[in-house]
Amino acid sequence: MLPIIFAFLSAGFAALVAIFGKIGLESVDSTLATTVRGIIMAVFLVAVTLLLGKMSLEGLGAISNKAWLFIALSGIAGALSWLFYFSAIQGGTTSTIVAIDKLAIVFVVIFAGFFLAEGFSWGNIVGAVLMASGAILIALK
Repeated sequence: MLPIIFAFLSAGFAALVAIFGKIGLESVDSTLATTVRGIIMAVFLVAVTLLLGKMSLEGLGAISNKAWLFIALSGIAGALSWLFYFSAIQGGTTSTIVAIDKLAIVFVVIFAGFFLAEGFSWGNIVGAVLMASGAILIALK
């Protein structure tokens, strides 16, 4: 049950990213804003990690080379996603951009099927098609 609650909280805060980001981008370059956002996130996350007692040299040393590589790749992918996202919402209609951005769910279904061997079911195929259709309908307005 807790993962579902966290997922809803994640979705709610992701929605706030779009709203706060759009307001904050009114007179700021999107790349600069993304960089500032990243710094604020890093400081915040370090503080939370320290507060929760999760930061230690032992813990960092226990991360394997493979894990470091994929965490780094995830960070780079996330940074690229933010750069394109902030650039898109700065120049576009927020609800349209966010709808298209949520097509990430469709990409995750496809990538997880191929790269993580999670397989495909009728449920996730139909769900992905419905998600894509909804994003297109919202984007068309």
